[in-house]
Amino acid sequence: MFRRIWVPGLLGGHVLIFWTLIVNGLLGFQARLDMRPVHDERRVHAVLAETVTEPGRYIVNPPLVDGRYPAGEPVFSILYGGVGHEAAGPMLFLMLCLVFVGPFIAAALLAAASRRVLASFPRKVLFVGAIGLLFAVMCRLPRHGIGDYPLGDAALYALHDVAVWLLVALVLAWRIRPRGEA
Repeated sequence: MFRRIWVPGLLGGHVLIFWTLIVNGLLGFQARLDMRPVHDERRVHAVLAETVTEPGRYIVNPPLVDGRYPAGEPVFSILYGGVGHEAAGPMLFLMLCLVFVGPFIAAALLAAASRRVLASFPRKVLFVGAIGLLFAVMCRLPRHGIGDYPLGDAALYALHDVAVWLLVALVLAWRIRPRGEA
């Protein structure tokens, strides 16, 4: 049991960490999408700090005109988690732990798959890759629209998720074999 699920799950988690270090840490993928600079940031920060005092997600709509929101006016989304930069260390440790949950679940699902799936490397990759595709379609693509990501950014995040899950799928497919095989 340990070697069948835990070792592949740990390897898959390490793939996620390595991917994150390269794609986000060195190439700045997530920072380009989530941390765009704001003109006159100090003034905007002062207004938000005064106005947004409780953690949560806020939507800022344009003023109503004749009882309706005017077409073409921007809608802003504000997300405040209730913490500052001092929380980065403990949150990073928690995220490192959570990174392993997905690969462990995928490893357990793959290990429980039919012998026909487990007998073929491409089928194993497609099995786990489908999990990543499902995650991307159900969790990332809907994150566009009013007060959320532009469609292009949501699609980039979805492609990012599919790519990383295909890498995890390669590792899991390499390590998980039908029962009885060495």
